[in-house]
Amino acid sequence: MKTVSLFLLELAVLSSASPHFARQYQIASPHDWIPAGPDDFRGPCPMLNTLANHGYFPRDGRNLTKPTVVKGLAGGLNFNESLAELMFDMAIVANPEPNATFFTLDQLNVHNVLEHDASLSRTDAFFGSNHIFNETIFNTSRAFWTADTVTADMLANSKIYRQIESKAFNPEYKFTATTEQFSLGEVAAPIIAFGDIENFTVPKDLMEYFFVNERFPTELGWKRKEHVMGVLDVMKVSQAIGKATSLITGGEEAVAKLRRGDFHAGML
Repeated sequence: MKTVSLFLLELAVLSSASPHFARQYQIASPHDWIPAGPDDFRGPCPMLNTLANHGYFPRDGRNLTKPTVVKGLAGGLNFNESLAELMFDMAIVANPEPNATFFTLDQLNVHNVLEHDASLSRTDAFFGSNHIFNETIFNTSRAFWTADTVTADMLANSKIYRQIESKAFNPEYKFTATTEQFSLGEVAAPIIAFGDIENFTVPKDLMEYFFVNERFPTELGWKRKEHVMGVLDVMKVSQAIGKATSLITGGEEAVAKLRRGDFHAGML
């Protein structure tokens, strides 16, 4: 019969060789951060990857069913059921199988389904990997976050720059109206998860830590919001980012007139 010490020694050797084996037998909190292993799926969304790295989603990035997504978003970010179900319904289209009931994180990598050009932290698909964190791209984005507290305007500026850069250098650049609406939610995500949804701000150190590590910034003092986040909260922050992307000065009334086409003939 094997001694306990021999068994533990074998366990340590196997654990060091296999991240899946280590996860199976780890004694720490089930939501400790563990980076993806070589056989794990990850996608272009740093927040979904983070949820997998913390075990709120399956750590291998597979079999994300609606109940799994609802439970994971509630546990990791305190999203209510309606918001979580909406996010699942948006993501399930990435699974090409008819009547699919789950998706995997790598299915989100297919270009121009949900993944798109001009990401804040990924390169365009035309230039290479569209889902792995790209430090050069990220540095161009965070150059616009010019204070310790990042505002909606700063986030909008980084979004605008990435679109201009992508449009200028990517001969296959594509950014539809649907993509724009989806993108606004993505840019709003750091405020929703880590910031102030009333003033539309987020601490820069929390946001940078999250993007670079795909990890919740608990080491920096972050805790999951007590407020249960719903669809209206996301819409409010997304709309604030959308307003901040306007390059027209003169207030909201001038922007509204322009969008209505309320021009004076004498100005043409």
